[in-house]
Amino acid sequence: MSGALCSGTGGGTSPEGDDGYLAPGRWQISFGYRRQKSDRAFIGTDEQEERRRLGVISINRINLFDVGVSYGVTRRFSVSASVPFMIATRTRPGNVDRLAGIPNAPDQVNKSVGFGDVSVSGRVWLVRPPAEKRSNISIGFGIKIPTGKKNVSTVVDTPTGPQRRFNDQSIQLGDGGFGFTIDALAFRSFNRFTLFGSGTYMFNPRNTNGVPTGRPRPSEAVMSVSDQYLARAGFSFPIRKIRGLAFNIGGRIEGVPSSDVFGRSDGFRRPGYAVSIEPGFTYTRKKETWSLNVPVPVVRNRIRSVPEIRDNALDAAAFADYLIMAGYSRRF
Repeated sequence: MSGALCSGTGGGTSPEGDDGYLAPGRWQISFGYRRQKSDRAFIGTDEQEERRRLGVISINRINLFDVGVSYGVTRRFSVSASVPFMIATRTRPGNVDRLAGIPNAPDQVNKSVGFGDVSVSGRVWLVRPPAEKRSNISIGFGIKIPTGKKNVSTVVDTPTGPQRRFNDQSIQLGDGGFGFTIDALAFRSFNRFTLFGSGTYMFNPRNTNGVPTGRPRPSEAVMSVSDQYLARAGFSFPIRKIRGLAFNIGGRIEGVPSSDVFGRSDGFRRPGYAVSIEPGFTYTRKKETWSLNVPVPVVRNRIRSVPEIRDNALDAAAFADYLIMAGYSRRF
C-alpha cells in the first residue's frame, strides 16, 4: 500500500500528570525509527497466495528515520517540527519476466535515499495542566511542506539492458503537494492503568503531481497525491518491579482513502488500510523516554481507487507482516 501516514515511533501513552507536559520555555528533541518489509499481496482482504508461491510479488523494504523538535510556548500550547529521512528499496522479481518466457531476467531494484516532507504543527491542551482529574484532551493542527523529492528514479537492470525508471509511488521521498493535518489525543489515568487514544488525518488537496508511473491504463499514467490517516487506542500499565517501565497494548488502523476530502482523486494510488494489534513498552527515566512498539496486522484490505472504480479494475497491494517502531526523546 502506498505511503501511509507514519511516524518513527508508535508512542506510548499521554502525559500522566504535570511532569509529562512540556513546560513553557522548555524544549524536547525526539528521534524515531520505523522498519517494515511489505511482501504479502492482497486484493480486498484476500491474500494472493499463488503470487507469493510463484515469487512474483514486488517487495518493499523501508527504513524511516524521524527527527523532531518541540517547544513549550505556554502550559497549554506547544509547537513542533519534524524532518523524516528514508532509506527504501523496491524489488521487482525477475520471476515476473521469466514466467512470461524471458529467460535469465534480472531482478529490478529501485532505491530511494533522502529527506522527506517536513511537517510543522501546533498543539493545545483543552484543560490547563496539571489536569486535576488525571485526564486531558489535546487538539493539533499542522502543515506538510513538499520538501521531499517526488520523482526519484533509479537505473535498473532489465532484460534489454540498464534503464532509468521512476521509482514506485510507495518509496518516493515526497508526494509533491502541500498538505495540512488535524489530530486529537486523549488520556485518562486510573490507579493501575491509563487509557489513551489518538487520531491524525492528513489532507492533501492537490490532485496529481505529474510524475509518470509507467502503468498501462491511461487513468493511472501519473501519481496521485492522496490523503492519509492513522488512529490508535489502548491502555498502558506500569511494570511495578521496574520503575519507569510501562507496557502498552492497543489497536491501530492506518491507511490511504480511495477519495480525498478536498479536491479530486485522479491518478494512481493504492488505497487501503491495515488494522493491527499493537503491543509495546515505554521506559521513562528523568528527562528521557524510550519506546518500542511492534504492530501486527490482523486485517489488511486493498480497496479500489477512483480510477479503478471507473475502469472496473482492482490491482493488488503489498502489506507487511509486522512493523518495528522505536523512539527516544529528551527534554531540556
